[in-house]
Amino acid sequence: MRTRLSLLSAALVLALAGSALSQTFYFPAKGEWQNRSPSDAGFIAAKLSAAVELAKQSESKAPRDQELGQAQTFGREPFGEAIGPFKTRGDMTGIIIRGGYIVAEWGEPERVDMTHSVTKSFITAVVGLAFDSGTIRDLDAPVHLSMAPVSPLSTYGDFDKAEDFGKTRFLELFKTDHNRKITWDDLLRQTSDWEGTLWGKPDWADRPDRDSSTWLTRVRNRPGTVYEYNDVRVNLLALAALNVIRRPLPEVLREAVMDPIGASSTWRWHGYENSFVLIDGRPVQSVSGGGHWGGGMFISARDMARFGLLIARGGKWKEKQILSEAFLKRAETPSEPQQTYGYMNFFLNTEKKLFPGAPKGTIAFLGNGTNIVYIDKGADLVIVARWIEQARIDAFLTAVYESIDNTSQGSL
Repeated sequence: MRTRLSLLSAALVLALAGSALSQTFYFPAKGEWQNRSPSDAGFIAAKLSAAVELAKQSESKAPRDQELGQAQTFGREPFGEAIGPFKTRGDMTGIIIRGGYIVAEWGEPERVDMTHSVTKSFITAVVGLAFDSGTIRDLDAPVHLSMAPVSPLSTYGDFDKAEDFGKTRFLELFKTDHNRKITWDDLLRQTSDWEGTLWGKPDWADRPDRDSSTWLTRVRNRPGTVYEYNDVRVNLLALAALNVIRRPLPEVLREAVMDPIGASSTWRWHGYENSFVLIDGRPVQSVSGGGHWGGGMFISARDMARFGLLIARGGKWKEKQILSEAFLKRAETPSEPQQTYGYMNFFLNTEKKLFPGAPKGTIAFLGNGTNIVYIDKGADLVIVARWIEQARIDAFLTAVYESIDNTSQGSL
């Protein structure tokens, strides 16, 4: 009898632990998302409400018309003309998620808007899929070793010009001695210093040096040694990934990531009017890594939050490991030249250098606007904020953390 009672007690403990675990690791089904009250999620309701109000009062002052905003900023660079689509944005929007449940939500969370450089995090995810499947075997290998000739889409009238006789019709992405040394890891960390022109945009024309005499003459840095945020090179990574995967990246992302995590069908990933290539006989658009010249990911805050929750859960959704822990460990490891950056667009709060009011070791996907997907794995916390002033992000995050009730464990 005593043995049976002991077994029953043990079973009861395991059942309760299993129940708590299933609650903690709640995953929202497609088309629905359960809510928790702030107090049930371990927050002080009044303080959380004040944090949300702070975010609402910190809406970006930049033009809502994203095409106008581009013309006033990046459009003034050399070769800065837009070549991809834009969309006028909606209201300042946000979602706070803890334990997988929505605790606070405001603005237009289901509205599809540009997310700018948060798009880069989706490029990293697709490269991760290629690595996990063995399509990319070694992230530390030179990229040129796995590149087939890249044929840009053209009218075949381009091939009968006598003045072009003997010239290559392919995009030679890694032809120079410098470019042949670049690895996948270098591209992912934005430390490649790739030299060249892609989709009509020279690498030096992105955030060009104020000293124009250096644009065409400076000495290249050895790959892996110097960090430079550069959208031409981001687009290069997208094209290189397309070239080895041999399928449109949005299609791969939808099948392997967005559908399994229950994302809506409203997101779209765009490239440029001139970024089409031939892949196995069919025209495919190579997508962009943001809205620098237009394009990039157009997505709702709720779908951004689902993606953030996937990363917060270590790349696993329910029982399915979508992105491997090994790949995410690399993505979340600081780069030597830039300690607050891992793989694109994993901004890391190393030593609280990015967000002093938030814990060390947290992650943020950041894009112009400002768009942010903030991830705290330890607290099982995901925050999406769209169209918030960049200078107010730390104050907002600080207010959220100050609203956590450390005397209550909630019912996550």
